[in-house]
Amino acid sequence: MVELAGIIVLGILAQWMAWKFKLPAILPLILIGLLVGPISTLFTIDAQPYIQPIWDGSRGLFPGENLYYFVSLAIGIILFEGGLTLKRDEVSKVGPVIIKLISLGAVITFIGAGAAAHYLIGLNWQLSFLFAALVIVTGPTVISPILRNIPLKKDVSAVLKWEGILIDPIGALAAVLVFEFIRIGGDVGYSKQALMEFGKIILIGGSFGISAGYILYFAIKRQWIPHYLMNVVALSTVLLVFVQSDLFAHESGLLSVVVMGMFLGNSNLPNLKELLYFKESLSVLLISILFILLSANIELSDLMLIYNWQTAALLGVIIFILRPLSVLISTAGSPLKLNEKLFISWVGPRGIVAAGIASLFGSRLVQLEVPYAEYITPLVFSVVLVTVLLNATTARLFAVLVGVFLKTSEGILIVGASKVSRLIAGYLQKNGRHVVLLDSNQTNVSQAQSLGLEAFSANIYTDDLSGNIELSDVGYLLALTASAEINQLAINKFAPTFGETGTFRLMSAEEKQKGLDLDNPEYFCSTHDYTMLDEVARQHPSIQEAPVEDIDQFIRLLKILSNNKDTVPLFLKRANGYLEVICDPKSFEVGPESALVYLGKPQDLEELGRAVKKKS
Repeated sequence: MVELAGIIVLGILAQWMAWKFKLPAILPLILIGLLVGPISTLFTIDAQPYIQPIWDGSRGLFPGENLYYFVSLAIGIILFEGGLTLKRDEVSKVGPVIIKLISLGAVITFIGAGAAAHYLIGLNWQLSFLFAALVIVTGPTVISPILRNIPLKKDVSAVLKWEGILIDPIGALAAVLVFEFIRIGGDVGYSKQALMEFGKIILIGGSFGISAGYILYFAIKRQWIPHYLMNVVALSTVLLVFVQSDLFAHESGLLSVVVMGMFLGNSNLPNLKELLYFKESLSVLLISILFILLSANIELSDLMLIYNWQTAALLGVIIFILRPLSVLISTAGSPLKLNEKLFISWVGPRGIVAAGIASLFGSRLVQLEVPYAEYITPLVFSVVLVTVLLNATTARLFAVLVGVFLKTSEGILIVGASKVSRLIAGYLQKNGRHVVLLDSNQTNVSQAQSLGLEAFSANIYTDDLSGNIELSDVGYLLALTASAEINQLAINKFAPTFGETGTFRLMSAEEKQKGLDLDNPEYFCSTHDYTMLDEVARQHPSIQEAPVEDIDQFIRLLKILSNNKDTVPLFLKRANGYLEVICDPKSFEVGPESALVYLGKPQDLEELGRAVKKKS
């Protein structure tokens, strides 16, 4: 009981440490597992580890093969949660670079790592390619914490994020298939029976996943499941599908739960977000328990097996040759610059799926007495540990060295995706700014997305956006909702993370009515509240530019447009295209070819020019 409680406590402590020190959680989890497992045998009186996962007749947590059953089910749940996040439309947006990375890049790593393991470590070809299949994966759980605090262009962070999400199930499937070739093929290798098992896994895993996904979707849609039971029913369905699929085709359970997750993730399931929250929380707990158990289960003799120059050379080939080679070939002809390709090449930490499946398959192959199978788990763990440690400590410095580190964050987060916000976001995007819209109203989000804008649904009262690496270049925060309370909350909550360059909100109706502090630099607009702004947008849904030559002309034109009920001044556009929110116009540097940007009815520019001259 003490050991089991200790694992949970240490796991959550490791997760907190990872959050506190901005590290991938897998790093402290594996280190704690090694410390309470094999390393602790050096200090205990009876040379027994503090935590012993497998029962040896006198002590331990899991008798027989129960540990491996638990690991299988836990990985199945984790992969199901990953499948839920795979969206067809988002995959299509990331373009050919991602497709090449998870196909061509994965093949290069697979062949190269297999050859390196064979010639450097001396593994047979089957085990070498099993190792290779396990190390092609990166994973979002290790990528996100590394990139979270590195301001990068959206294209770079998006490539790394989606590669990590998509490669996880691909790597898991490749490892399952190679494992089946080894298990079924025996000495013959890639036999006819192994090929038949290969097809069986694909057929059973795919059909079980799609069928179970549709049944669960249909049951939730028809409200056959009460709301309070939805999450636990989904969990039990995942476990049932995993086990049943595995009974029909050995090791097909991993594929079935990924397919099931992808089916549900791409459906119009109304409760999908709640399901994701539940699965994310469960995954955190399972990952915490899983990696302490797996690390603790490694024996000191296993670590000594890989304590040699051959392992160091293998790590060098994977990190410094295969990763850059796969990235450079996969990104050839893409719009990415050389320095961006180099940064992507540098960031390739292996994660949860690699270590978990390595421990599972490695142990099973040892039981089957496959020669050199004892190398698989410690080798993969060494790749995971070294790549995570290397990237976590050097990614920021490397970003600075190659010049992809954004010194100023020019991206814009707009809270609220109403018609006004969509008009403003569309104009900003056309002028080369990265804009992201956030709204809890799915209709607003869908309308924004239909216009080609980047938008997602979130509740600012409950959602934490700090983990969204695609917002890493955001430095401006605009709170433009109809609720003064939400606008102020957005400023208070997100300004430290996303408003380092500037934070602005709409004035409330009360502030407008009472004329309170109209020169407040926090106001996005000092003349209109949301209702007034929305009325102008409804009557005249377009954004115009009026040219100005100097600061005096700009201020005079600003007064004219501010007093016009059909126009709302928004930005100053400089000659170089840079936009500034109009908060303190007297501090602006206005030169030739500048423009005052306003929302509303198009004005006669010649008439405006005469009006400005008349005022002067």
